[in-house]
Amino acid sequence: MFSNSDEAVINKKLPKELLLRIFSFLDVVTLCRCAQVSRSWNVLALDGSNWQRIDLFDFQRDIEGRVVENISKRCGGFLRKLSLRGCLGVGDSALRTFSQNCRNIELLSLNGCTKITDSTCNSLSKFCPKLKHLDLASCTSITNLSLKALSEGCPLLEQLNISWCDQVTKDGIQALVRCCPGLKGLFLKGCTQLEDEALKHIGAHCPELVTLNLQTCSQITDEGLITICRGCHHLQSLCVSGCANITDAILHALGLNCPRLRLVLPFVLFFLWQNCHELEKMDLEECVQITDGTLIQLSIHCPRLQVLSLSHCELITDDGIRHLGSGPCAHDRLEVIELDNCPLITDASLEHLKTCHSLDRIELYDCQQITRAGIKRLRTHLPNIKVHAYFAPVTPPPSVGGSRQRFCRCCILL
Repeated sequence: MFSNSDEAVINKKLPKELLLRIFSFLDVVTLCRCAQVSRSWNVLALDGSNWQRIDLFDFQRDIEGRVVENISKRCGGFLRKLSLRGCLGVGDSALRTFSQNCRNIELLSLNGCTKITDSTCNSLSKFCPKLKHLDLASCTSITNLSLKALSEGCPLLEQLNISWCDQVTKDGIQALVRCCPGLKGLFLKGCTQLEDEALKHIGAHCPELVTLNLQTCSQITDEGLITICRGCHHLQSLCVSGCANITDAILHALGLNCPRLRLVLPFVLFFLWQNCHELEKMDLEECVQITDGTLIQLSIHCPRLQVLSLSHCELITDDGIRHLGSGPCAHDRLEVIELDNCPLITDASLEHLKTCHSLDRIELYDCQQITRAGIKRLRTHLPNIKVHAYFAPVTPPPSVGGSRQRFCRCCILL
């Protein structure tokens, strides 16, 4: 029910244009509440100009297709960004109506909308030529036909996420990259049918590529990645975690051709240090052959390093951490260091990290030589640091004559 506040002072004193401007800063929930205050506020709150950016993920995920249709009719050409992430009830029919009504859409997230098929991409291709960012992750019915449609109707596409769309092959990638030369972000995680041929097409047609995620694309090899290095000189982030056929043969190519590289997962060796001085994040988890020599090179050549994961790098010692703690990144840059399951690390490493004034978090799970006293001393220098560790108590108590202690896996979060 609307109140009788249409003649309220705020409605009399402020012009409609200014009221609309105020309403433009409100989120979806607040706009809906304001729409119930009075008739005049209902008109203002539901004005299409206030609905240029909509994210329903934190509002309501069990919406039906008709809700999307109603939103599209209200917003029309005003809508620029829409997130339907996790809206399982939205299908092709609703998105066809949406595409027809919202032809200026630039960013659309359909992540986890499992009812979506190639029909939706056909609609987007036909009616939404300004689309730049599209997230289709986990839309498992998507095939090469979707990529071909997008290439024909959405030439401005800059970022595409088709992670876990495992029906996509090199043919779809070829069609996409030939007509979308401005691609800067391509997320292909879990696209298990992709081979080196797909990477060759990307390397040949995507000179502006900045981010590439190939996690668990198990068929790719060094050959395909080398073509990426040679063709994508602006590359800053590359993920090949779970690609068992990759060796360190491509590291030379990365170092020579991708000087802007900032994030590499999960491998790196000395070739990278020579040119990748802007590296900010490094994940070396479970790289069991990594030694202190790697940390020495990091401390010398990577002054911008912010996040470093060394979990399960069992050869790392206090000496490596000492070099890292005295490097140029340590004092003002390093924010996170993960040392889980590094058995040679002792309290001495914590002493070496005292001067890392930006250090926000350290992971020490299963570091058996780290003590509570060592952590306490670290906190006297870095009082705001988050320390995640645990100390396994002896359970059950050693039996008489027993020669071995048994430890449980209880976790105590410090």
